[in-house]
Amino acid sequence: MPKVRFEPDGIEIEVPVGTSILEASQKAHAQVGSACGGVCACSTCHVYVKQGLEVLEPASDREEDIMDKAFDVQATSRLGCQSKILRDATVVVEISRESRQAFLDEHPDIREALKQAAGAPR
Repeated sequence: MPKVRFEPDGIEIEVPVGTSILEASQKAHAQVGSACGGVCACSTCHVYVKQGLEVLEPASDREEDIMDKAFDVQATSRLGCQSKILRDATVVVEISRESRQAFLDEHPDIREALKQAAGAPR
C-alpha cells in the first residue's frame, strides 16, 4: 500500500492507490489547507513533492492554471487535491507555508491551541 509522509512534521500514513495527497493529509491530520474543498479552485493545498513525483497522476492544464496563483511555486509543486497516487510507493511532501497558513485559518481552534502551547499571547 502507498505511504505518504508529510514534512517537516514526520506524519506518515498508508493509503490505497488512487488516494490524493489532500485526502491522505486529512486522514493523517496533517496541516494541509483545503479552502475550496479539494475541487481545484484554489491553491491552498499547495505542497512540494520531495519524493515520489513519478507515481502521481500528471498535472492537468487546470491544475497548472491554479498553480499560477500560488506562492513560491517550485519545480516539484503540486496541488494536493489533484495529486492522486497511481501505484505503491512512498511519497514525501513538504507542506508549503501558504498551505499550512490556510489550514490554520480554516481551523482557528487548532491555531489557538498551538499558540497556547507555544506560550504566545492571544
